Amino acid sequence: MSAAGRSVVFVTGNAKKLEEVIQILGDSFPYRLVAKKIDLPEYQGEPDDISVQKCQEAAKQVQGPVIVEDTCLCFNALGGLPGPYIKWFLEKLKPEGLYKLLAGYEDKSAYALCTFAFSTGNPEDPVKLFKGQTHGHIVDPRGPRDFGWDPCFQPEGYDQTYAELPKSVKNSISHRYKALNELSTYFVQQHKKATAGSS
Repeated sequence: MSAAGRSVVFVTGNAKKLEEVIQILGDSFPYRLVAKKIDLPEYQGEPDDISVQKCQEAAKQVQGPVIVEDTCLCFNALGGLPGPYIKWFLEKLKPEGLYKLLAGYEDKSAYALCTFAFSTGNPEDPVKLFKGQTHGHIVDPRGPRDFGWDPCFQPEGYDQTYAELPKSVKNSISHRYKALNELSTYFVQQHKKATAGSS
């Protein structure tokens, strides 16, 4: 079966996220990404464990190859929190509140961590993790409000927040870009191996 005809389910209900992922992966990605919204239990624990559990559960529901993504925003002053719980913090506090969380701390440094987990759909195969990290600072929110905590995260070496940066720039430095780069390299290598073996 040629890879061109194969699809991988990307678990997301977020159209913007799918758009960004497809844009970053570009044409070299040997599979067709199909977005599917699946309600997965909200696991707790360390980021890697959460990603593996989410991916195993998604593969069980999809009964096939699946990719799940988990994003953390980690404040160094808070020992890595909110981390995997950023979604709820953002929901309740909005970007302004995230910034205010660090009001009592001199250290405003933070890092964005993105983990993509891939399962072949076979419970025997281990889940593979692909990670990317971008360091930066938490700032008073600036820029459009259409993408989560982007307005309050300013990546290192830039004077604009994720939200203010042109998409093409953000997509070339972001935690998601770095993780997808790893994922894409892996798939391209697997694809080469498979086609070399079948020729």
